[in-house]
Amino acid sequence: MRKGFSILLTLLLCLSLWISAVGEVKAHSTSSKGSLVIVGGSLGSSNNEVYQAFIERAGGNKKAKIGIIPVASSSLNSSYDFKEKMVELGIEEKSVEILQISNHDLKGTDEDEAKWKNNVNKKKIVKKIEGLTGIWFVGGDQIKITSTLLKKNGKKTKALEAIWKIYQNGAVIGGTSAGAAIMSDVMISGGDSIGGFKNEFVNEDIYYPDKEYNPVFISKGLGFFQHGIVDQHFDERARLGRLISTAVDFEANKEKYYSYGIDEDTALVVDNKDQKASIVGRGGVAVIDTNSAKKDENKGTIQNVKFSYLSSGDMIHLDTKEIKMKEGKYQTKGEEYYDFQPLPATGILSSYGRLKEYLAYALVDNASADSVKSFVYESSGEGFKLSFKEAEDTNGYWGYTDGQKDDYSIVNVVLDIEPASVTFKEEEHIFENYREPVFRPSSSAVESSTIKGNLVMAGGALGSSNSAVYNKFIELARVKGDTRIGIIPAASSSLKSSELFKKDLIQYGVENEAIEILPISNHDFKGTVENESSWLDNRNNEELAKKIKDFTAIWFVGGDQTNITASLLNDDMTHSKVLNAIWDIYKNGAVLGGTSAGAAIMSDVMIAGGGSFDTLSKGFTETYDGMTQQEGGPGYLEQGLGFFQEGIIDQHFDNKARLGRLIAVTDELGEQDEISYGIDEDTAMVVYNNQNTIEVIGRGGVSLVDLSSMKKAGRKMENIELSWLTEGDQFSLDTHQLKIKESKVETKGYEYYNSPVAPHSGVLTPHGSLGHFLSYQLVDNEAVQEVKSYSFHEGKGFELTFKKGKETNGYWGYKDGGKDHYSYEKVIVDVVPGSFLIKD
Repeated sequence: MRKGFSILLTLLLCLSLWISAVGEVKAHSTSSKGSLVIVGGSLGSSNNEVYQAFIERAGGNKKAKIGIIPVASSSLNSSYDFKEKMVELGIEEKSVEILQISNHDLKGTDEDEAKWKNNVNKKKIVKKIEGLTGIWFVGGDQIKITSTLLKKNGKKTKALEAIWKIYQNGAVIGGTSAGAAIMSDVMISGGDSIGGFKNEFVNEDIYYPDKEYNPVFISKGLGFFQHGIVDQHFDERARLGRLISTAVDFEANKEKYYSYGIDEDTALVVDNKDQKASIVGRGGVAVIDTNSAKKDENKGTIQNVKFSYLSSGDMIHLDTKEIKMKEGKYQTKGEEYYDFQPLPATGILSSYGRLKEYLAYALVDNASADSVKSFVYESSGEGFKLSFKEAEDTNGYWGYTDGQKDDYSIVNVVLDIEPASVTFKEEEHIFENYREPVFRPSSSAVESSTIKGNLVMAGGALGSSNSAVYNKFIELARVKGDTRIGIIPAASSSLKSSELFKKDLIQYGVENEAIEILPISNHDFKGTVENESSWLDNRNNEELAKKIKDFTAIWFVGGDQTNITASLLNDDMTHSKVLNAIWDIYKNGAVLGGTSAGAAIMSDVMIAGGGSFDTLSKGFTETYDGMTQQEGGPGYLEQGLGFFQEGIIDQHFDNKARLGRLIAVTDELGEQDEISYGIDEDTAMVVYNNQNTIEVIGRGGVSLVDLSSMKKAGRKMENIELSWLTEGDQFSLDTHQLKIKESKVETKGYEYYNSPVAPHSGVLTPHGSLGHFLSYQLVDNEAVQEVKSYSFHEGKGFELTFKKGKETNGYWGYKDGGKDHYSYEKVIVDVVPGSFLIKD
């Protein structure tokens, strides 16, 4: 794995550079009265919590005087956007200034900003900085920041001295992406996790155009954060490996300091006076402890790394290294919610495929596991195995965020890394025990063209702040100016989710009197005096059915979809009187909606359980063991309610990695030339029956799975077409044509990226969700025509190849400020079974 003397020499050079880098800045130490707002990148314009944290520490919107440093960017757009946001939040426009600090020309302006490079030593700029209460560094290239504010000999320019002065006296310094990378003494300026694990460090910007990884580029930061090393874009770009490797080799005081990996749209907010750091925003912060880590360069191993993953509201005492959880979270240790055998995280078919989610659901909140594994490797198969283990002090903390989204924090998971190779061999008939489904659906026999109502199907984890979905449901619920909404609680184990949804509707403007939680259930709810299992008789209650005929909307909450169908279908699978009433209002113009289980019931074929890997390899079962079945095992199908007549629906599609099971179910039970639909979390697929069109709204996307041209031999399936639509995109159910949101542009022929891609192999894969992996790594990447992912367990599994075809295209734009917003169409997917040989 190592390159002998040359790598050692490079490492020594980096160490020398680091020692010279920190010597001067360390003199300031932690005596600063100021604060830091360190953002991991892709800060959404709607993420007011982070912006307010910055403004508050700058003196509040009446006293704040903000200077924006644009040098990292290629244009002034991000600086203008930040200024506009400051003004929107109440700061006077004259109190927010873009400082003329740059060492290069910026696009889109008449002025040559390269002329600003000498401003960093001019009194005019220094005087402006000395009157500020806050400095903001925009994102881009961190080297442009340091090469502008530091002299060639490593000394500070006068502008940087002025920034340090106001920081020491109480000002706040903030930045996103590149503006976060510069915060620590050791600055990580490039490279990836594989490069880190390979122990390849450089002190210049070296890029391997023909390799699937790059060495870790270490340089000198500005040192405002004196408590460890900082990395950014942490989860989205899977930078755990590069941060661990950097911390092991370059953090001089491991006993005293952690290292920190900050997710996108998330901030580490540091208050030096109190010696505290808090997490603010929509992602998390990884806290890496390498004090007891052991590295063996000859074997290529790193052992006994401890790390924690914190979320919004959690806090760290920087002087004692104590971690304090947000109030209201519950410990998982000894009270684990899940009890299933997790598969290793090996690729695109791994449930909870991102690092924090995987460790939360599969390890710390799972009674059946005390260790889990993942991999990262190149196309050659050479790479590394990651073993995540629970120790005595490992714990998880769970609560809700943004309504009823799971919110986890994790402390003291132990990680060992060792070299490993993965070899795949195609074997068409390796899964000989695959079982076809016995289940066959009965059709609702209602032509969608006769239905005047609409559907709002959310993929689960619907945030209370997701105004697009709530407002669309409310808009469609207004039939002839009237609104009356019924909530069906049957899927849940309690009434809390129904009560919360009602509260959310009121928040969005619906009158309390217009909303009713309907007494429909087949089981008792927790936390109530009444035994709601007696409500099962209500499915044929004529008064309840008559009441429903006055409703303009019905919403099904999430939980277990089999409880919904059992509460509305008679024992002989005929429609109950209440279900007939729901059908009547739907046909006459009402909107039906639901999240998670409430989306699963919408098609005739209802997917009630199973994981992607097990459904593809084992097939289907006729038995169902409740919620555990939803975390894995062979597929389980039941009769749905059939409100959506144009295909099969699956949900939690991205987070629970359900591509494999939707392909398997569609292969077995899909109609000829019919599309199947996988809806991501916090996202809704809206069906307009009168237009026979669907629209995507919300924060994720909807995957369209088309098997009409598939070729199949045993468990080998080739030429599947996969498209992914995101917010604002539409799809015609008649013509199967896409209508992409106008603000997006085609990527075909104008690809932004141009680099080789390692396989999707687990939690250390950049852009790891299905939609993002294919967007960034394939359709917007000129260098590749195909990318691969491997999923395996106990020596058996699948090779998935995603390819560009003649009709493949991608579409890109911005959303929520400067976040990338992708869609793609007609990516070709091949699923090939085979055997795997893993060598440690």
